[in-house]
Amino acid sequence: MACSGTDAPGPAANRGSATSHSPSPRATEDEGTGSTGADPARLPTTRAAAVDLIDRVIADADSFGPGVVKRRPYESDPATWPVLDADCVWQQQKPAKSVLATRTRSFEVPAASGKGPVRLSAVVTVHRTREDARWEMAESLEETMRCPTQQLRQGELIGSLFSASLAQGESGQHNSEDSLVESGSFQSAELGGTYPYSWQQAQSLQVTVAVTGKGAKGRSEAELDELTTRAQAAMLVRLASVTEKKS
Repeated sequence: MACSGTDAPGPAANRGSATSHSPSPRATEDEGTGSTGADPARLPTTRAAAVDLIDRVIADADSFGPGVVKRRPYESDPATWPVLDADCVWQQQKPAKSVLATRTRSFEVPAASGKGPVRLSAVVTVHRTREDARWEMAESLEETMRCPTQQLRQGELIGSLFSASLAQGESGQHNSEDSLVESGSFQSAELGGTYPYSWQQAQSLQVTVAVTGKGAKGRSEAELDELTTRAQAAMLVRLASVTEKKS
């Protein structure tokens, strides 16, 4: 898990080595397309191609469902990359060399009828190789164990974090090669708290996609999970579509 360049957490790299969920030797040797049905010719090898893929995959407001709108700033600075420091505080740095391109978009369900605003984000990161993307997943899991409480930005904290991972084929997970789900609590100087917090990240090929939801007054954990799950599924469907072999 990591903090995005705009409002909410998303994937990160350039961390220390991870030992909890690192790719197996068999996995790291397989840099082909595996069982995903992807066409190698459709996988990006340049920054321009990676940016084009992100444009076609990343969620928009409709991906989350009705009532979701863009939040300002809408898109992150592509020259920055979030890194969790030794004090469990997210900092913005230059993207890691493994990253061809990354982008974060921010959304919200506006406050209404006595309920606070739900802050949402979607992130797509294209790495140079599949192994690089797998390492991002491994390091995301390691971060939760290392820092069960994290400062997203000044005045924002997430805590009581719990992560679970599912490889493809485990417990009916067939949408990605690897997936992580993280839940916990969120509090901020602006919105109060604590409120539910939800994050999902998935990896297919050399790409990771992630969504984040931060709750508010009157918002349930189930509402947050529905919003994030819907957007995550939409991005994975788009990713499969833009990389699959054409008959």
